[in-house]
Amino acid sequence: MSERILLRSGRLIDPPTGRDEVTDILIVDGTIHTIQRSITPGPEDKVVDLTGKIVAPGLIDIHVHLREPGYEHKETIETGTLSAAYGGFTAVCCMPNTNPAIDDESIVTFITTQGKKAHDGIVDVYPIASVSKAREGKTLAPIAELVHAGAVGLSDDGAPVFDAKLMRRALEYATMYKVPVMQHCEIPELAHGGVMNEGKVSTELGLPGIPGIAEEIMIARDLLLAEYTNSRYHVCHMSTAAAVDLVRQGKKKGISVTCEVTPHHFTVTDELVRSYDTNTKMNPPLRTQKDVDAIKEGLKDGTIDVIATDHAPHSLDEKEVDYIQAPFGIVGLETAIGLTVTELVKPGHLTLRQMIEKFSTNPRAIIGKPVTVAAGERANLSFIDPEAQWTVNIAAFRSKSKNSPFNGKVLTGKASGIYNHGKLMLY
Repeated sequence: MSERILLRSGRLIDPPTGRDEVTDILIVDGTIHTIQRSITPGPEDKVVDLTGKIVAPGLIDIHVHLREPGYEHKETIETGTLSAAYGGFTAVCCMPNTNPAIDDESIVTFITTQGKKAHDGIVDVYPIASVSKAREGKTLAPIAELVHAGAVGLSDDGAPVFDAKLMRRALEYATMYKVPVMQHCEIPELAHGGVMNEGKVSTELGLPGIPGIAEEIMIARDLLLAEYTNSRYHVCHMSTAAAVDLVRQGKKKGISVTCEVTPHHFTVTDELVRSYDTNTKMNPPLRTQKDVDAIKEGLKDGTIDVIATDHAPHSLDEKEVDYIQAPFGIVGLETAIGLTVTELVKPGHLTLRQMIEKFSTNPRAIIGKPVTVAAGERANLSFIDPEAQWTVNIAAFRSKSKNSPFNGKVLTGKASGIYNHGKLMLY
């Protein structure tokens, strides 16, 4: 017997087609059968009322740390994908700073296999493989084998590819295999030992700083390399006003550059570090209000292509130490939609359509995993309640880790479910 699910009265926003209308969607055995204004349910149809909800092509977070293999005390593929599902994502890209690093095709295969097992595979897991062996920045990883095994991008995230010759070769090989190089932009000599943004607040707190130029110099170098090699280049978790302008100018020159920002970098500033809460420690660090404003403008004018969380789980005992000793990073999958609607959509910086572009259309184009919402296509959908008001409660997170600075924050906008691979999850 066929499984028939009728999604009733949801507002379908599909940026690739320009569609924005309240409609019904009938899904039969995982495939979209009909999209039209009103569909009369049959006796076998499971009806899901989506009145007031948005139906979007499946959201994807292209910058997530699932920690497996090697750091399962922080997160696993099972807990990370459940966190993603409750955040409204039908897919994630996992970064290679695991142990061992994702520098071998067997590890790519292991991760994709585990992803298909977790929660019946409702969340797709796409590995980002290492640029260099063991992420040491010395020798290129076996790029051809990694891509053939299923890697959708290359990065040494958590560490920059600081050797210019190695970066050039990575860009050239990545072009051959049609995947982006995704750079953690940082000059190590300038950032070493820093724990927060270098500036007025770091001076007052007596904490060593990471200057914005550590990020900006690396972006400037890489843009020249990407132009020279005619390669695709992606800037991870961009955080400064000058970085936004560098990418803007690069795009104007015709360089094939894309970039992402995180919700925390457009929501809060380094003033939050005055609490000495280690959940305000991330890399790149929280910057100034000037940087936040520039990021919002970059999102608005299209300079910034993607919103990604840099979901970085850490256990409680790892974070409950002195600020300088604490690891960088926060979890973000389950607060991403709420922070984006609250900080960008409600104030008018982005429309809902633009938000979906930056969570689905654009990141999927970067890694070559598009979703088509049309009759005859496999259904891959996210459901969002843009008016839901809720209070962040880290105890309720599905992630194994709870390291978030937003506990207790009241947000507007929340995921209400996903559908992928014939599986429906509502909450």
